[in-house]
Amino acid sequence: MAALHAWRAARVTPLGELLAPPRITAALLRLTVQVVLVASLWRGLYSQTGTTAGLTRDQAVTYAVMAVLASRLRELDQRSGRDAVLQHMHFGTIIYWYLRPLPPQRYYALRAFGEQMYGLAWALTGYVVCLATGVVEPPKSPSVAGVFALSMLLGQLVLYYVMLLIDQLCFWTLRNGAAMLILIFAQNLLSGVYAPLWFFPDWFITMSRFLPFQATLSVPLSIYVGRVPLSDAGAQLALQTVWVASLALFTRFLWRRAARRVVAQGG
Repeated sequence: MAALHAWRAARVTPLGELLAPPRITAALLRLTVQVVLVASLWRGLYSQTGTTAGLTRDQAVTYAVMAVLASRLRELDQRSGRDAVLQHMHFGTIIYWYLRPLPPQRYYALRAFGEQMYGLAWALTGYVVCLATGVVEPPKSPSVAGVFALSMLLGQLVLYYVMLLIDQLCFWTLRNGAAMLILIFAQNLLSGVYAPLWFFPDWFITMSRFLPFQATLSVPLSIYVGRVPLSDAGAQLALQTVWVASLALFTRFLWRRAARRVVAQGG
């Protein structure tokens, strides 16, 4: 029975996508356009130079395209299924999370796992296509590929807890759509989704080192393209692990505090 509950929770958001073929078509079209535009942009930026900020053209294009593909890991639309935390808090239906057989924190984790597995299928398919067409470079060695995979896993765990923190904020603010948009923008900016962090000023890079965002995407992609050598990868993996442990403890504490604030509002 527990396995059945887990399976049903994990498939909530992906099932909403699979049962609406136009969404799949739109996602495919959007991802294709993003990859083509990003690859063209960075190739154009490097048309007059060989190396910028320590990156060659092929490294920059590889980083940018893989950042686009990685964004598919947590890009599913929860709002269309009315299963976003913000929506539940607004309509008062968050109370049902506390009446289900699964505890809310486990339901949230299982749902996120299902979303990431569905997103992983998109990302891997896109990666294989881009690799076969020469849009991205392959890893320099099997060791680099293995360390990158481990770092990417840790990065996704950090991202899960960061997104969980943003959702948990709803328990204290109720209506925080603007705040969530700002935080998501900060997450994308400081994690290197929009551009590699090496292009930013030194003060910006220094500030980002004290925040968890860099550990979500910038670190694994830096390992992949060779910006972070394997000799320095151990320290980066250790830092990612510290962020995972710290955020896990903090969000667990917030789940207990949030349960005391559950109210029925709206309707």
